[in-house]
Amino acid sequence: MKQKIIDILRSPKFGEFIRFAMVGVLATAIHYGLYLFLLWACRINAAETLYTNIAYSVGYIVSWGCNFYLSAHFTFRSHTSVKRGIGFALSHGVNYLLHLLFLNLFLWVGLSEAIAPIPVFCIVIPINFILVRLVFTSKHFQ
Repeated sequence: MKQKIIDILRSPKFGEFIRFAMVGVLATAIHYGLYLFLLWACRINAAETLYTNIAYSVGYIVSWGCNFYLSAHFTFRSHTSVKRGIGFALSHGVNYLLHLLFLNLFLWVGLSEAIAPIPVFCIVIPINFILVRLVFTSKHFQ
């Protein structure tokens, strides 16, 4: 049993997952931090849900650039390419739609704007790992 645990901890896939988590924490911090900043700094007379979605989207887009570069070079120790960029954009397109779907669901059930993204991250990040891993490890995206 002890040897199995050691083997898992030394496996390349475990290291990949740890690096993904590190990049994910950074990208999520950028996304959430920018979202909260925009909610705080730019509160104007606007439709609240629309404004919340715009602030959330801006944070997502900014974190996306950081996430793509670090996922390619640090997490999966790969290179960037047009195909990978397209695959990453498509995987994050799906991811983004899931983010907005769950964000609005949690706002609808009554969570505050500041808290609603937290359960969204918990649901969507594991799905994102599977999609992004496919992009950087599949031969179709080389």
